[in-house]
Amino acid sequence: MSSASALRAPIPTAEPTPAREQVLRPEVNTAHVRFIGLGKTYPGQPQPALHGIDLNIRRGEIFGIIGRSGAGKSSLLRTINRLERPSSGRVLIDQSDIAPLDDTQLVALRRRIGMIFQHFNLMSAKTVFENVELPLRVAGAGKAERRRKVSELLALVGLENKHKVYPAQLSGGQKQRVGIARALVHDPQILLCDEATSALDPETTQSILALLRDINARLGLTIVLITHEMAVIRDICHRVVVLEGGEAVEQGEVWEVFGSPKHAVTRSLLAPLQARLPATLQAALSAQPSHPGAAVVLRLQFLGEPDLAALSRELGGQVHLLHGGIDTLGTRTLGQLVLAVRGSPLNLTQLLERARSRAADVEVLGHVD
Repeated sequence: MSSASALRAPIPTAEPTPAREQVLRPEVNTAHVRFIGLGKTYPGQPQPALHGIDLNIRRGEIFGIIGRSGAGKSSLLRTINRLERPSSGRVLIDQSDIAPLDDTQLVALRRRIGMIFQHFNLMSAKTVFENVELPLRVAGAGKAERRRKVSELLALVGLENKHKVYPAQLSGGQKQRVGIARALVHDPQILLCDEATSALDPETTQSILALLRDINARLGLTIVLITHEMAVIRDICHRVVVLEGGEAVEQGEVWEVFGSPKHAVTRSLLAPLQARLPATLQAALSAQPSHPGAAVVLRLQFLGEPDLAALSRELGGQVHLLHGGIDTLGTRTLGQLVLAVRGSPLNLTQLLERARSRAADVEVLGHVD
């Protein structure tokens, strides 16, 4: 087999999962990566880093993993290319367990799973071309194949004029583009991103996210990323899982999880994305008047555009819009309103019931005069 053919060989896998399971759970047929009861315990650590993770990552999607520091994000990501070996459970790629792979098969697996890092991991003594070329040299690809492949990838990431430049002469965003090109040299089916934008400024982050979206659309790659930046998940991911204490506490479509978070950890992580209340409103809420004429202040979140007229009829009394906005995640519209309700004939319990009939999530912020 030629070196070029070897680079395009499919991921080696163990025996496929039983056909019966695919019949009983048809969603596994679309899963590119599956975690089944996954657990990971490090020696000397009393608590597992991962516990009971059941998760499907669909082929061709951009999937986000979020959580507080120490939640298990990196451990979970690194089980996909078996840089971390699970203590229990299974990791399946294309319905097949990767645990039994021998050393030769594992090398082939890792060539088919690209990875980009927060700090780029470039070799300072090598040019941009040489940094991207290195994995192909190690794999034994011929000179012409290496030249063709590297040139194509540098054009893809917008660095076609940087072949002979050294990393020290590049900006942070350009260094990350080199890292992305290098991760794509073996035509991977999966791309892992470990805090890939954390070292970049906001403008550069947006350009890298745009590049990843383009690569996902052009090449059909499954992209799995971990980040502590919730805005990155909002801007690029299709689905997301929230980890806490090594467990998956919430998962789903990004628009749904962000629009109506169910778990307290998810709410805490997403709090920085919520529009800050005006200082005057915050001061009024801090005063917390308790007399009968005070207005109840509600924060409502909507999956879709809110119907203000219908909402006003449901709540009764005088309804005043204090703050709010509309956002778009992919093709979905999300809304958030802060309302003051005064003189409603409904008690607080009834008011919340009516509000929840129109909104995905409702929170009482307090009272104002």
